[in-house]
Amino acid sequence: MYSVNVPVPGRVRTLANELYPELVGFDSVREEHSCLLKRLGEADHVAQLQHRAHRALEGTPAVEARITGIDYFTDPPLGSAPVVYLAVESPGLEAIHADLADAFEAIDGLEGPEYVPHVTLARGGEETAAKRLADREIEPVTWTVTELEFWDGTYKLPVSRVSLPS
Repeated sequence: MYSVNVPVPGRVRTLANELYPELVGFDSVREEHSCLLKRLGEADHVAQLQHRAHRALEGTPAVEARITGIDYFTDPPLGSAPVVYLAVESPGLEAIHADLADAFEAIDGLEGPEYVPHVTLARGGEETAAKRLADREIEPVTWTVTELEFWDGTYKLPVSRVSLPS
């Protein structure tokens, strides 16, 4: 699965690492952190898919994003629940997602109006543990998103980056 992801700054990764001791009871804990912006699907010709994504993002300006707290999904459309995440507030990222959903078909239940920008921390486990984490207050983290990554989900690596002009 290929996607367009938002790389997060070191301050967000540091926050996720500080929360790690409270996440060890979950079935899986994310080691790498980013914000999934739009799934693009599989491709026989990766270069063509990558080119389409880059074209769809041409001229897209840098946007502001802000981690506002910890939250969780009780019933995610895919995978085990709950999903504990850092909530990302960003009208700019939501607008870019909408543009990409127009260029690449939105996945029902996950994208389009259902899209929630977030950085996954952990999934599976007890909902009481997720609620306890969501009740915790954190210092907000604000940053400017100046680039996006074309992500290869099979190898869990960024294949290329797209700069967003300021």
